[in-house]
Amino acid sequence: MPFNLNAILRENIKNLVPYSSARDEFKGEASVFLDANENSFGSPLPQDYNRYPDPLQWELKHKLHRIKGVPSEHIFLGNGSDEAIDILYRAFCNPKVDNVVIVPPTYGMYEVSANINDVEVRKVNLTADYQLNVDGIAEALDQHTKIIFICSPNNPTGNSINPLDIETLLVNFKGIVVVDEAYINYSKQKSFTYSLHEFPNLVVLQTLSKAWGLAALRLGLAFASKEIIEVFNKIKPPYNINQATQDLVLAALENIDTVNEWIKQTIQEREILVTNLLALPQVHHITPSDANFILVKFDQPRALYEHLVSKGIIIRDRSKITLCEGSLRITVGTKNDNDRLLTEIRGFYN
Repeated sequence: MPFNLNAILRENIKNLVPYSSARDEFKGEASVFLDANENSFGSPLPQDYNRYPDPLQWELKHKLHRIKGVPSEHIFLGNGSDEAIDILYRAFCNPKVDNVVIVPPTYGMYEVSANINDVEVRKVNLTADYQLNVDGIAEALDQHTKIIFICSPNNPTGNSINPLDIETLLVNFKGIVVVDEAYINYSKQKSFTYSLHEFPNLVVLQTLSKAWGLAALRLGLAFASKEIIEVFNKIKPPYNINQATQDLVLAALENIDTVNEWIKQTIQEREILVTNLLALPQVHHITPSDANFILVKFDQPRALYEHLVSKGIIIRDRSKITLCEGSLRITVGTKNDNDRLLTEIRGFYN
């Protein structure tokens, strides 16, 4: 039975009449705007920010289309990927009725957003080598399962998920499969955005917070069928992406060569960091990473973490997370950052 969007969409969302803003109702060119109760005198800033922004961010989407190769109508822009995650719950999951499947260890906001929306979370742990337990996921599904969340490259482990396993879920599951590709720029794996035409139940999440260095601007991307994107746009606040963010992102997207060089350097530094850490007898394992971070199993992980904090170096303690026992997550920094980190780690164990 083929995927049927209406069969999994909440009834209240099907019947929702979205807010119609002044900018939604007017299309075309004009020189006098007296429709949106804005301040017609301007703003106290050098730029004119007195007018409401384009609610659908078309200029930015067209630019992203040229970079990502995904048609503009298949792109949703959110206040970080977290907004897209929250909208998925509000669109497809009835509180106290429906459920979702997550695959720990994974990004924590899938569960937090589920709890906010009062939706049951079913956990199917990854295997020992951090791959999908496809049979376990199949057993966890029932008629009320609406979404499966998969992070690839995975956070906090850094590895990519076998794409054939993801495709198996996409073919056999009649709900939404979300592939979160926040770290895809650092991976050899092909993005699932290239598979959107094959799988109408696929939603791909990406972000400009990592490789593009725009974490402070909070711009997340969702790619999906035109029909799913229309659902996103129906639910989102009318002006969810402010004009300053749109302007700054448009300027940043002109610098692809710089970003590609940063990606290249990050991958090189990642391999150098891994080589140096594996030379330490107190390092037991480093998960092969396709991201801009590594998950390292240390002796005395908590004590090492606290030592590094005392030296002004902040990493992430993941030693209490499922399947990450004894492990610390380290973001790959600049050469100077990494050299300083290695010096302090060696000093701690000597």
